[in-house]
Amino acid sequence: MSVVIRAFPIRSPETLDAFIAALNGERRAEADTFFRSYGITHESWHLQETPMGRWGIGLTILDDKDEAAPRYAAANDGFDAWFKSQIGRVTGVDLDQEPLGPPTTEVFRWSDVARPDRVLA
Repeated sequence: MSVVIRAFPIRSPETLDAFIAALNGERRAEADTFFRSYGITHESWHLQETPMGRWGIGLTILDDKDEAAPRYAAANDGFDAWFKSQIGRVTGVDLDQEPLGPPTTEVFRWSDVARPDRVLA
């Protein structure tokens, strides 16, 4: 299991709203297939207002990020291309170049060793 957490600047809140509406609406079945095709078992996005503007924080839990990321970066048609273009419009991040989003570095981690069933890898 891999966990990917990343933050994106939100350049276009209106485009984000339309993107989320499409993922929850007319493109829901495609989104389900898309996420499953990369071994994703959980995807959630969170907004955070900061003094530097709005940021989107994404949490993805997937089978193997090292296998999925290059496959995703190389995908250039159908839903994959549409999804990446929407992220680019909303954030300015090119997911062909950074398929896992802007690089992050974990600087702190704490897990309750008494509850190993709840520890993220």
